[in-house]
Amino acid sequence: MEDFSHYYQILGLDPGVGLEEVHQAYRDLAFIWHPDRLPLHPARLREKAADKLKQINEAHDRLRERLRQESEPPAPAPKPPSAPKTKPAAPCRQRPYYRDFTGADLQGANLKEKDLSGRTLSQANLSYADLSDSFLHQVNLENANLFRAKLVRANLLEANLRGANLREADLMGADLSGADLREADLTGAKVRAGNRLMVKLTGARLSGAILPDGARHA
Repeated sequence: MEDFSHYYQILGLDPGVGLEEVHQAYRDLAFIWHPDRLPLHPARLREKAADKLKQINEAHDRLRERLRQESEPPAPAPKPPSAPKTKPAAPCRQRPYYRDFTGADLQGANLKEKDLSGRTLSQANLSYADLSDSFLHQVNLENANLFRAKLVRANLLEANLRGANLREADLMGADLSGADLREADLTGAKVRAGNRLMVKLTGARLSGAILPDGARHA
């Protein structure tokens, strides 16, 4: 059995805490150790911060998945065998419903602080949805409609937002480090407070993206 004590230690937590405590510790540590907070420090220190952030992300992902599994209800007891059929039905091999929301209509949905990391929401309609403080690490939002969606302080690390409609979306405080924003439309998106950029875009791919000022990134 895998020993998770190391992941608790990275997040500064005691084993046995709940999912909300794991999320809160992750938020605090990701804020402290993000390399964007060290723009004037030597490259050596920024590299150390990036390595630390990778450990924090891994610890959060592993503990989140473990706590999810523990909270799932136990599988129902098998039914007694019925009379044999002449031809058994082929087994259903559909993906778990909670993993794939391709094309789903979630317009105006309240998804604040939800954990949708790693899930598929490609081509989904999330216009006007509230995704503030949500966990969207490595989520697939390719060609999704996020028109005027609230993504305040959302964690979109390494998210796939290629071709997404982010027109007039509120991205204040969002972390888009490593995200794929190629060909995305960010016209009118909220990303600045005065002259200060309030979105983390470290390592983001922006080729062909329409930026908030209307310019297309080369």
